[in-house]
Amino acid sequence: MLQAYAMVALGGAVGSALRLAVVRLAQSMVGSGFPAGTMAVNLIGSAVMGVLGAVMVTRGGNDPLRLFLMTGLLGGFTTFSAYSLDALALWDRGEGGLALLYVVGSVVLGLAGVVLGFYIGRQVMAS
Repeated sequence: MLQAYAMVALGGAVGSALRLAVVRLAQSMVGSGFPAGTMAVNLIGSAVMGVLGAVMVTRGGNDPLRLFLMTGLLGGFTTFSAYSLDALALWDRGEGGLALLYVVGSVVLGLAGVVLGFYIGRQVMAS
């Protein structure tokens, strides 16, 4: 049982550090007026979650690896709370249209990412 918590904690630490790197990179590229970094990590994380979901379903999940990658790493990398705060910040700045674009775009593209990732993962596992 302790091993499971250790795998999640280690994965979460790695995922959180990766999230910070992506957010800072996005801010350096597009500025801080739009939360592109948070949107990027959530979209990338959704696609990767789809791939891993397909692989784990097809091969049968190695529990410590699944906990490290899916619960820990992707749990630390993606963030719904930051997404919610970023949407509120856009709204509070009077940028309701941009806030709506961000919310709807993140949800729709995130779902598309997990579907695409799952499809890719199944194709890879079928080969």
